Amino acid sequence: MSDDPAVSNPDLYRVVMENDRVRVLAYADKPGDRTTPHRHPDSVMVTMSGFRRKLSSGGRETEVELAAGEVRWLAAQEHSGENIGDTECRSLFIELKEPAPTAAADGEQPLGPSPA
Repeated sequence: MSDDPAVSNPDLYRVVMENDRVRVLAYADKPGDRTTPHRHPDSVMVTMSGFRRKLSSGGRETEVELAAGEVRWLAAQEHSGENIGDTECRSLFIELKEPAPTAAADGEQPLGPSPA
């Protein structure tokens, strides 16, 4: 099975633009929808609607609640997600194709989006 969300979850993710430096994914789901495990490279996430989600990875879980119009950094990660709210979730992911300029620090990366 592919870890590319546009391949593993094509009913929820779609590629809206791609070139040699970035790929932009549109994401849309309804309350109760779930994604299978997939991977994101370093990305910028833009929320088009407010939402509440549960993200899971490697035995860890976190709940994320964001308002419409927020912009968040999403460090490279693998996760699955579930819409645990009562509204549709719509987001854009601007995935970076270039590797990070320095190696990530030892330790666990945050699960889900972070402010910077």
